[in-house]
Amino acid sequence: MRIATWNCNSIRSRVDRAVALLERHDLDVLALQETKCRDDQFPLLPFEQAGYEVAAHGLNQWNGVAIVSRVGLTDVQVGFEGMPTWGEPDPVAEARAIGATCGDVRVWSLYVPNGRELGHPHLRYKLDWLQRLASTGRDWLADDPTAQIVLMGDWNVAPFDEDVWSPQFYEGKTHTSPPERAAFAGVVDAGFADVVRPYQPGPGVYTYWDYTQLRFPKRQGMRIDFALGSPALTARVQGAQIDREERKGKGASDHAPVLVDLA
Repeated sequence: MRIATWNCNSIRSRVDRAVALLERHDLDVLALQETKCRDDQFPLLPFEQAGYEVAAHGLNQWNGVAIVSRVGLTDVQVGFEGMPTWGEPDPVAEARAIGATCGDVRVWSLYVPNGRELGHPHLRYKLDWLQRLASTGRDWLADDPTAQIVLMGDWNVAPFDEDVWSPQFYEGKTHTSPPERAAFAGVVDAGFADVVRPYQPGPGVYTYWDYTQLRFPKRQGMRIDFALGSPALTARVQGAQIDREERKGKGASDHAPVLVDLA
């Protein structure tokens, strides 16, 4: 079974790339983030014609998550228990999490809040979001220690200095601050291991390159897209890769897909 995660940065702009990605890597499941469309705007037909089912959740032109599967798509859940809300004066649960059972794996497509800047209320929201995810994930494993769960997506956190091209450049910025790294570590401590890093060790292994300043050709990226597996899921992992080639060419997303092979 081969599963993958990709921040596509607008599925309507990159549906052809997404379908080609499915075919090129013979994917069974693809978790998408930043789809940037309402459910009624999601381009279902190309995926269905390729033999895949789709579960999507989008509220507007921001955020948005989806799961594409050819091995089943059941028990779809929008948002996780206790997921924080955002916005004033009427906070809402943003389109940042969707879960579904694909085959025998519980897949979560996650788009963690950005945080914007240190001291911003959005950073507090981001930290709360990750802490609630850790707490909920711990409950899932307490209920069923043998559960096969993968938390995949754009985490907007670079957990270690080796995950950014220049730690000095990111001093005083989000994504690498101690509170964000601690919140990411909290999910790991809840029982979910990074299943990709053992097969794609750093430094210099990135999944995101900003469109500006020629970051991609200069190899100035960040590693912020991850697949975290429960113990039972982690035991099945046979390999992982980052499709850096997908970041190339006209019309590419600023993220590269991350792939995981399961026994």
